[in-house]
Amino acid sequence: SKMLIPKKDRKLGYDYIFNEGVMCAKKDFNALKHHVVPVRNLYVLKLMQSLKSKGFVTEKFSWMWFYWYLTNEGIEYLREYLHLPPEIVPATLRKQKTAGRQPFERRGGESGSPFRGGGRGRGFQGGDDKKVGALGEFVPSYRGEGGRGRGRGGFGGDREGGFG
Repeated sequence: SKMLIPKKDRKLGYDYIFNEGVMCAKKDFNALKHHVVPVRNLYVLKLMQSLKSKGFVTEKFSWMWFYWYLTNEGIEYLREYLHLPPEIVPATLRKQKTAGRQPFERRGGESGSPFRGGGRGRGFQGGDDKKVGALGEFVPSYRGEGGRGRGRGGFGGDREGGFG
């Protein structure tokens, strides 16, 4: 069965996916509006279903959301449909403008860690000295006392009283 979608809504949907290169929509056939494009969610779902059947988008589905990505054939089709010149390309194909930073420039504090913030929480001693580790008298214990679970050891364990 074929669904008739108003031309202005079809154009809005096609404009959006062409400009962005991607589209997502919640699997909700009764939603009055799509969360980004100002058309009914059902229209977006059916437009993308149509483009998918023609091989113009690839579809992923996760956690009740559809995700569609334009293929090269889809870009050509939409460029022709929307009467766009070849210079206009989807956002997914545009070069990202970098802020002039080197790719592996170190960030962070004096600790020498390349990660933001320079350390691993409060207990990390960075810097040039060779003493690295937890601060103070911290001595970790892994004997299974307290905490989670039913107790010590594996099957049988060394608990008194059998399986209790």
